[in-house]
Amino acid sequence: MKTVYSPPLTLNLKITTQGAHLDWIAIASGFGVGTIVGITGVGGGSLMTPLLLSVFKLNPAVAIGTDLWFAAITKMSGSVAHARHGHVKWGITRLLLTGSIPSSLLVVALMHFTGITKGWASALTFSLGIALLLTAAVVAFKQFWLKVGLKLETYITDARKPAFTIAAGALLGVLVSLSSIGAGAIGATLILLIYPRLEARYIVGSDIAHAVPLTLVAGIGHATLGNVDWMLLVPLLIGSMPGIWLGAQLTRKLPDGVVRALLCGSLLLAGWKVIQ
Repeated sequence: MKTVYSPPLTLNLKITTQGAHLDWIAIASGFGVGTIVGITGVGGGSLMTPLLLSVFKLNPAVAIGTDLWFAAITKMSGSVAHARHGHVKWGITRLLLTGSIPSSLLVVALMHFTGITKGWASALTFSLGIALLLTAAVVAFKQFWLKVGLKLETYITDARKPAFTIAAGALLGVLVSLSSIGAGAIGATLILLIYPRLEARYIVGSDIAHAVPLTLVAGIGHATLGNVDWMLLVPLLIGSMPGIWLGAQLTRKLPDGVVRALLCGSLLLAGWKVIQ
């Protein structure tokens, strides 16, 4: 009787084991980033995108697209919570979106028109590094921006605030679409500069309410370009949920200065490595 050769199952087993290993790494990564977001309120995109580049070896466009969906989904619950507590100034949010959505669509349209060329890949990487360094500066000098905003009040009058808010939104739309970073810490800082007398809870609430639709629109744009790793996104989100909860509990116990210093150090290191 002739023996029929059947290939060994080691290859499939290896692939399955490797996939499970990557899932656990993704869950752990989501948990770590979620914890930092829960503690500080910022750092999701700032830390997730470099993580996707360095640990999961995604190309810049796919890392940015995947992070945009991660940010949009994880911030939805925060946006709803702030809205329920009345912490969202919808007038400011609408003005920001008036500037950010068109500029985001324009950036995505340019990517569609030109394709993700080598030049675009370099631009995405460079913008990511700059955004990381800007976020580090924003987090490090939080009180400084408040003083700047108060001094700018003589120039940014009430009549000019809407125009400045739309311009800030346009800037965020470009930055977020190119780097996936900016809708959090940088967005809150721009609101602070234009509305320095606004209470912190309204700045945070309005910023998060603006970030969700912006990251979602930019994420959809990147998805149409094929720049989202859906299989990786799911375990990242699974890990982030308990991480955000844990971070929210820890934020009451850790000194703000220690948290800020650690976050700034991480952002500076990530930004420097990305630009190099």
